[in-house]
Amino acid sequence: MPTRIARTAWNGGLQDGQGQVELSSSKVGTYDVSFPRRAADDAGGVTSPEELIAAAHSSCYAMQFSAVLAEAGATPVSLEVTAEVTLAPDPAGGFQIPTIALTVRGEVEGIDEAGFQQAAETAKATCPVSKALASVPTITLDATLES
Repeated sequence: MPTRIARTAWNGGLQDGQGQVELSSSKVGTYDVSFPRRAADDAGGVTSPEELIAAAHSSCYAMQFSAVLAEAGATPVSLEVTAEVTLAPDPAGGFQIPTIALTVRGEVEGIDEAGFQQAAETAKATCPVSKALASVPTITLDATLES
């Protein structure tokens, strides 16, 4: 299986520094990062580790959910997955990611609401990124089957 690579170049201290994260394997882009923008409500055109984790989690979950649905005999027509990753102070010092909220809206043929919910939970438990993020205290899931 492949290994994917990202690289960050950082200049300066935490509060006055800035950097660029490069998605090296895909070469799809280089994105600015900054701690003040990371900790602010408005990202101001700068990404953050939390946004990159959200992108990884939402895309991985969508892939895993589509596989679980297919294994259940259902046909995914469309899935829209959002991951909200929260950065907060850690009582032990520094910062932590205390919560991730996954939301999925799906149009799926050949499955009822109970089957959809079961598949959604199975995908959450078996998604490789969910497994990697197992130390996050709370990962919630809001799944809705749309017709």
